[in-house]
Amino acid sequence: MNEYTRINQVLDSGLNKDKINILESLSQSSDQGIINKIISKLDDSEIQVRGEAFSSLFLNKNDISEFLIDALNSSSKNIKGFSALVLANRNDLSAVSAIELLTKDSSGMVRSCALGALGHLHSIGSTAIIRKCFQDKVLEVRKSAIQAFLKTDGNILPREVDELTKDADTELTFLIKKVSKNM
Repeated sequence: MNEYTRINQVLDSGLNKDKINILESLSQSSDQGIINKIISKLDDSEIQVRGEAFSSLFLNKNDISEFLIDALNSSSKNIKGFSALVLANRNDLSAVSAIELLTKDSSGMVRSCALGALGHLHSIGSTAIIRKCFQDKVLEVRKSAIQAFLKTDGNILPREVDELTKDADTELTFLIKKVSKNM
């Protein structure tokens, strides 16, 4: 059995500790097949494996942006959301336009991750897209939008404050007050 086959076999059906050990050992791979396999582990059933896949991708010093950006089109919400966060943590500004598209994803978790990524990247050019998410039906997405807006030094308009506070919980109310220059 060659090394590539062994890696795939462990990552597909190995014990969690073995998956984690393999993922740790692959953190500097530049092989597209290996990188895509690591990305697929962002959707593993075990949170520790997903975390190690995230770390492996984040710590990779090679130019793997293309693979991560391609992963934003995955059918898996975990792969889309976590790939956006890996790109943000790698400070990959070339991914901004692809991440912006995820703010319209059908999954609230993906929208929230995309907003977190845009905020982390301090994407001032994304403020109009972030602002549109103030009207999202999912409370967590609106919180992520406010937090992203805060990181881009945006200014909430008075009419938006009224809209945002309609069904806000205490956390969202706090964030609105923090970001609003008018309160």
